[in-house]
Amino acid sequence: MVTSRIQKISLCFLNSRLLINSQVVDESQKFTSLYDKVRWWELSILSMLLLSSFCEACKKVVLKVPSHLQAGTLVGKVDLDECLTSANIILSNDPDFRVLEDGSVYATNTIRLSSEQKAFTILLSDTQKSEQKELEILLLPQGEKVRNRQAKNTVLKRTKRKWAPIPCSLMENSLGPFPQQIQQIQSDAAQNYTIYYSIGGPGVDKEPFNLFYIERDTGDIYCTRSVDREQYESFQIIGYATTPDGYTPEHPLPLLIKVEDDNDNAPYFENQVNSYSVMENCRVGMTVGQVTAKDKDEPHTLHTRLKYTILKQIPDTHRAFTIHPESGVITTTTNLLDREECHTYQLIVQAQDMGGQPFGLRGTGTVTITLEDENDNSPVFTQASYIAQVEENTVNVEILRLRVEDKDIPNSPHSRANYTILKGNENGNFRITTDPRTNEGVLCVVKALNYEEIRQMLLVIGVVNEARFSKGGNSRGVTMCTTEVTVNVRDQDEGPECNPPIKVIQSKDGLKVGSEIFGYQAVDPETGNSEGLRYQKLSDKDNWFEINESTGTLRTVKELDRESKFVKNNQYNVTVSARDAVGRTCTGTLVVLMEDINDNAPRIIQNDVIICHPANDFVELKAVDFDEPENGPPFSFALDNSAIKFWTIEKKTDTTAQLHLRETLKYDNYSVPIMVTDRHGHGKMTPLKVRVCQCTVPSECPRGVQKGSSSSDIRLGRWAILAIVLGSALLLCVLLTCVCATAKRTVQKCFPEDIAQQNLIISNTEGPGEEVMDANIRLPNQSISICDPVCVGTLGGQGIKTGGHQNFEMVKGGGHHTLESCKGGGQSMMDTGRYAYTDWHCFTQPRLGEKVYLCGQDEEHKHSEDYVLSYNYEGKGSAAGSVGCCSDQQEEEGLEFLVHLEPKFKTLAKTCLKQ
Repeated sequence: MVTSRIQKISLCFLNSRLLINSQVVDESQKFTSLYDKVRWWELSILSMLLLSSFCEACKKVVLKVPSHLQAGTLVGKVDLDECLTSANIILSNDPDFRVLEDGSVYATNTIRLSSEQKAFTILLSDTQKSEQKELEILLLPQGEKVRNRQAKNTVLKRTKRKWAPIPCSLMENSLGPFPQQIQQIQSDAAQNYTIYYSIGGPGVDKEPFNLFYIERDTGDIYCTRSVDREQYESFQIIGYATTPDGYTPEHPLPLLIKVEDDNDNAPYFENQVNSYSVMENCRVGMTVGQVTAKDKDEPHTLHTRLKYTILKQIPDTHRAFTIHPESGVITTTTNLLDREECHTYQLIVQAQDMGGQPFGLRGTGTVTITLEDENDNSPVFTQASYIAQVEENTVNVEILRLRVEDKDIPNSPHSRANYTILKGNENGNFRITTDPRTNEGVLCVVKALNYEEIRQMLLVIGVVNEARFSKGGNSRGVTMCTTEVTVNVRDQDEGPECNPPIKVIQSKDGLKVGSEIFGYQAVDPETGNSEGLRYQKLSDKDNWFEINESTGTLRTVKELDRESKFVKNNQYNVTVSARDAVGRTCTGTLVVLMEDINDNAPRIIQNDVIICHPANDFVELKAVDFDEPENGPPFSFALDNSAIKFWTIEKKTDTTAQLHLRETLKYDNYSVPIMVTDRHGHGKMTPLKVRVCQCTVPSECPRGVQKGSSSSDIRLGRWAILAIVLGSALLLCVLLTCVCATAKRTVQKCFPEDIAQQNLIISNTEGPGEEVMDANIRLPNQSISICDPVCVGTLGGQGIKTGGHQNFEMVKGGGHHTLESCKGGGQSMMDTGRYAYTDWHCFTQPRLGEKVYLCGQDEEHKHSEDYVLSYNYEGKGSAAGSVGCCSDQQEEEGLEFLVHLEPKFKTLAKTCLKQ
């Protein structure tokens, strides 16, 4: 049966069809599991390959791989297109390897390579062209180093063989039966000892507990239940070999148990809904976004190799997007994406592992794509034409609103409208704006219309968007939508019309009084004439004219003068108002353009000049003419006959000349008559005041009369008058000061003599003095009459007093004294000295007693509590003039030193104390 099947397959292959015979298909239906079916197909095609020895071989490919390959590991990648570009069937003659369409080679089982090379063949077939090729793959283990055997310096040494770990793996999600033996460990020491085996580590006595156990006597390791690789990728356990008495002949054996991955996790999207946006009408191949799915299975294996596909597009009008099968990048497939047709697309995206093979696991996600708007739709008027009405002479009124439609996003630059009047608004009577709320065009009248001039106007209005038009695949060309607006002007009863508003008339300069000139005339638009209108003058700054109320004619009431300050640029303005019978008015301006006549003679602008002699003998003169240039320069300069003897004049330019001294004149003021005429000979004699002065520059010439000047020319300037007044006031102040100073007389100093015998007291007693307990020492108020016929001034010289009675006070140590001075009699100087001694004695005795009492209270003779530390230097001393004859009677006496009595003066204080 198998022989006949192989023969049939070989016949199909020889016919270059590589189609599986229906009988073979029938045979494959006997297998129920998908794995068995796949293996059946592989064995069938492999048989076919063995019989097809005539296939052409491609260049051998060498891949360097690890010596140990796990199931699902990527072995390498070969370029299949280099061998056969159009291959649609790719097969491997080794069931341990699987080859994908892109040339990726994966290990289907766990493989351990020896030091020898391993090779297998890939068959490529094109069923359409009946072409087959073979590609040989050679696998070389990595890290194999050839050791050169050296004869010299080589020492052969026997080492003890260790019990090595045996590679071990465990399939995740295994169905058992459990317990399932996964490994066995043996020790060479079992030949000499009774060995007990044990294990420890994760899966034994650590999490997860009791997953593995070992038979003590045989060393067989068992697994008790299935394991999830996504939870535990491997287990590092330790094996022990011991004798019954606890002896350990072997080192602990580390044993790695790797959990082989099973494709038990389907791909999933972290975000179930991914949102992206793309501009409408974009080009083909525009990147929209990228989706990424994850798979919890072992990385870099076929179990986590994902392939992306789009399962469904909503709406499915036409296929607009595609996705890259490996990267998950979504791109556009058309340039006809129209937001106005469909603004949102929804894609159902699938991620499938095993490289997208039919038996791979799948996961789906949703992608929402929003089309962004661009200005691919122009605004369109809702009406082809409009009609509007407006009354004449009205301004700033709205007469029409125009509406447009735009399919782009509302209230955006792509839909907001800009209106323009293309035709019919040459005079600027209309203005159109956009209402930002409704997007309507608002047509307004900004300049009044006249029914009598035009009764109907036709406007052409266009509209575009604010944003620049973008021509897309679905949009038409760039065009501006236009519409026509017919504006009908309605008549209204209006007042007089002043047209033109400014009227210019000609008038000659110097026009005589009583002359009439043509005035301003208004027109009644209803009748077309000026009948029934009354005129009134509103503005005439120099009052040159009066107006005829009926005709508007102007008549001069003053002689016209072009040189008037109210004439600007030879123009004089008169404002006129016209009024009809019902009181409606209009205002016009009459501009009188003055024609210049030669009525102004040129004149020299200087009234007086200075000639600094002998430095200079001439002066520069300049003339002006207020007439127009045609009646002005060049000027001619001439001297009067009376001045020719001493002066000469020389023309320098059209408007300037130099006046020279003919001979040396004395320093004086002179009057020189000079005739200046214009180009037409019109002139006038002008006397020029010339001053001959001895100076270098004119500013040095004094204003007073120079030597030789007549007395009739002497004048007193205002500054001289001011100096005289200020000098008189200063002299008066000096006199008053002298009078006040002489009133003061020299006074005899009144300070009492300090007689020695009256200041000393008997101090030959050694007994203690009286205890003075009174701390508040005050001097009584005293009134003392000092009659000194010489002493008549106030203390300190504060003022002047010639006699009479004077009272003043002075404070001494808290006491209050009044000193009276009287002119005339009094006591002698001896009485004054006694007063001074008594006063000082009465004041110091109580204070000294108080200090002695305080010092006696302290046995250690310390300073009093109010003692202030002394310093070597405390500043500048008193001026000598501060000690006057009467200063002690006005100011506070400096007795503060008594408050700070030091201990060394205690004996002196007791001596001075009154017994």
